[in-house]
Amino acid sequence: MATARDRIEQLLAKAGVAFGGQRPWDIQVHRDAFYDRVLAQGSLGLGEAYMDGWWDCQRLDQLFHRLLAADLAGAVRSWRQIPGYLKALVLNLQSRRRAFRIGERHYDIGNDLYRRMLDRRMIYSCAYWRGLCEEGSDGAGASEPADPEDRVAGPRAVDGAAASALSDPSDLSGLLDRAQEAKLDLVCRKLGLAPGMRVLDIGCGWGGALQLAAERYDIEGLGLTVSRRQVEIGRELCAGLPVEIRLQDYRELDPERDGRFDRVLSIGMFEHVGGKNYRTFMEVAHRMLPEEGLFLLHTIGGNRSVRRTEPWIDRYIFPDSMLPSPVQMTRAIEGLFVLEDWHNFGADYDRTLMAWHRRFEAAWPELAERYGERFRRMWRYYLLSCAGSFRARKNQLWQVVLAPRGVAGGYRRPDAVAPPAAIPGHSDRRASMGSTLEARRAGR
Repeated sequence: MATARDRIEQLLAKAGVAFGGQRPWDIQVHRDAFYDRVLAQGSLGLGEAYMDGWWDCQRLDQLFHRLLAADLAGAVRSWRQIPGYLKALVLNLQSRRRAFRIGERHYDIGNDLYRRMLDRRMIYSCAYWRGLCEEGSDGAGASEPADPEDRVAGPRAVDGAAASALSDPSDLSGLLDRAQEAKLDLVCRKLGLAPGMRVLDIGCGWGGALQLAAERYDIEGLGLTVSRRQVEIGRELCAGLPVEIRLQDYRELDPERDGRFDRVLSIGMFEHVGGKNYRTFMEVAHRMLPEEGLFLLHTIGGNRSVRRTEPWIDRYIFPDSMLPSPVQMTRAIEGLFVLEDWHNFGADYDRTLMAWHRRFEAAWPELAERYGERFRRMWRYYLLSCAGSFRARKNQLWQVVLAPRGVAGGYRRPDAVAPPAAIPGHSDRRASMGSTLEARRAGR
């Protein structure tokens, strides 16, 4: 009779993974109870066993790339997952009453962590690496790069900064800053931002998108978040700019009280909305726009429709989250918006997550006392397993542009070019922009 180890070994062989092997993606098991735990608990048990130190792997990102590319994600299922799926089926896990749970459980764990892991604007979503790093031939295939750390920015870097970043986390910070600003600038250009526009950011995080939009495009903005810690930093980052950051659920928006906005954007928040609320979310965005407005939605997506996220991610990282599928998204917008553009650059999330991981590990000596070793293993597992998922193309990153009545003559996606150089005199512009916008509004 096959043992638990035998059964798991047979599955791993399909992905070219072994126990006790010498390759960076092979698994080193430290406790024999690991095998029964994984068979009994599935992916939840696998993640918890790693947190508990029962097994290790030199390159978790490569391991998960192989497992997911071999379609082994659902190979071991546990009956213990059934109550969670039934709960998601029956209940609205993202109701107004539960809206602030994700903020408390994830985004409020510590601004010190996010300051050290993220870029200077604290953007916690996929960066845009085009023009900074070339796509390598090994992106979704079975081969591995000669230098494992090349996964941070791709095997062939376009400029010296990318090459330097592979060996120095401080250089990586500058490259990540550029890649995140490239993403934000692309969002602004897709929306056609112009001076004096009112912009609504649903799920604004620490306010970085509105900060850049106000500095470079002379807009005024309102950002919503369900995280108290994000409000603190967001107001700090946007000080002196015509930007308001609120602790507020999106369902509380009211055009009678808040007015309408020329443009609406939402970056990395739709993953927390939940399938039972997709239509409501789209209705809110629609009612906050005029007929000639535009809405850009930036979200992780999945290849298949689901009702809840993976059990380990749900318990330890993003409670009550789920990734939308194309079908779920298009059903939610039907009759409300014209779908003008759908852009997928999911492979860029692999690079982004690897960059975050490098910065997290480099900063760990400053974080260790507060967070502890079990948190470190949990966070590493989160970042690297997700990197492997994007590398295997199981998860996607979509930017969708929607218009209430459609763009007259058709929508044209702007060229993906490097962001403009930082505008000289930002500190001076911060002091003058508020009065400039007031003057504009007075003259309307």
